[in-house]
Amino acid sequence: MYAVIKTGGKQYRVVSGEKLKIEQIPAEVGAEITLDQILMVGEGETVKVGTPIVAGASVRATVLSQGRHDKVRIFKFRRRKHSQKHQGHRQNYTEIRVDAIADGAALDPSA
Repeated sequence: MYAVIKTGGKQYRVVSGEKLKIEQIPAEVGAEITLDQILMVGEGETVKVGTPIVAGASVRATVLSQGRHDKVRIFKFRRRKHSQKHQGHRQNYTEIRVDAIADGAALDPSA
C-alpha cells in the first residue's frame, strides 16, 4: 500500500517502512506523529483519490532525527560592475520513518 501525503508545502509518495526527510516539524526525536493530509491512497490496481484529501485516511510515522541539509551556495555576479554577492543557506529537516498507512475504510473500486 502507498499514499501521497502533503506536508510542508510539498507532496511525497510514501510506502510503509520508508525513511523520508521532510520540512521541519516541531516534534521530539522518537515521537510518533500522524500525518492527516493524504491526497491519494493506492494498493495494486485500486486507487482512492481525495477531493482534495481522502476522508479518514492517515499516515503514522516516527521521528528519527532533526537536522540541517547541506549548504547551498548562492553567488550573484554582475559583469563589468565590480559587484558580486556571496550567500549560503541550510534548510532544516525532520527525518521520519513511515510505520503504517490507514486508508480510513476498505478500498472500494466503485467509489
